[in-house]
Amino acid sequence: MLTLVTYLNKMEVGLSKFIVIEGLIGVGKTSLCRLLKEKRKARLILEPAEDNPFLVHFYSQQDRFAFPTQMFYLATRSEQQYRLQQMQLFSDLCVADYIFEKDQLFAEHTLTGDELELYFQFSTLLARQIAVPKFILFLDAPTHVIQERISNRAIQAEQEIRDEYLDELRSRYYTLWKNYDKAPVYVMDTTLIDYINNPDHAEYILDIIDGWLNDTPDPRAPEAYQGETDMQIPLFNMI
Repeated sequence: MLTLVTYLNKMEVGLSKFIVIEGLIGVGKTSLCRLLKEKRKARLILEPAEDNPFLVHFYSQQDRFAFPTQMFYLATRSEQQYRLQQMQLFSDLCVADYIFEKDQLFAEHTLTGDELELYFQFSTLLARQIAVPKFILFLDAPTHVIQERISNRAIQAEQEIRDEYLDELRSRYYTLWKNYDKAPVYVMDTTLIDYINNPDHAEYILDIIDGWLNDTPDPRAPEAYQGETDMQIPLFNMI
């Protein structure tokens, strides 16, 4: 029987078949997660963006809707993290399109004063049950590329997103990665990678991920991010 102490200890170690694909809005993280589901039979833990009833108002009226938007995400992400522990009993591979610490990253960007303090009280309690991934793959691209992708996928709530918002979030992500020591973080520029429509690109990125999962890194794979710079690393060789 899994005792409470054993369960809590399990929360503190990385899960060998749990990985995270992270990135800014529209960069292609969820598409990669779905590719892993199709090609590697992964179970998905997807960010509940489309279910958030406050999100459509948030981008145009941030001051008014930041707190309910953030608390919705905190509650649903926490529930998903709990369910993830159960999935580990039945699935060889689980893939999430967000890291739990991302929630705080967004909260610090959108909340202030008493609202931020209240958020921290809840997040501190809920963070006790989060899972640690084997590694994180952070997908990046220049802001104008991301804006083109946001425009092309035509989600109404996202059309109000400004360049400054994306730039600020990118900076906060890289600050997070500099100080993140729970698992390796790999950074990939997706500007020229089309793993949805190009089978060669899909095979390439799957090989990279397989290597990290099996502790046999593909020689074409990037090294773990060391925090030398906030700038995006160049697209590595796809040969």
